[in-house]
Amino acid sequence: MKFDKEVQREAAKIGMTATLGITVATSLFMKNKTAKKAHIIAGSAFCGFALWHTFLYDSKNKKKIETVEKKEGKEVVVS
Repeated sequence: MKFDKEVQREAAKIGMTATLGITVATSLFMKNKTAKKAHIIAGSAFCGFALWHTFLYDSKNKKKIETVEKKEGKEVVVS
């Protein structure tokens, strides 16, 4: 089952929210060994969700290149 971009973006936002919340909550208990591990894992997961969220959007540069190529009459191949 393939999910559309909007569902993936929403999932990435929910993941970012959850992991950021865990990171903030565990930051209060950094002397506890388990909380420290959870803090590091949640922080790393937050970075992953943020990167995934970023890749779900088209870059402005790509849109500019396609617009220029259309004006020049070149064939645009979008993969």
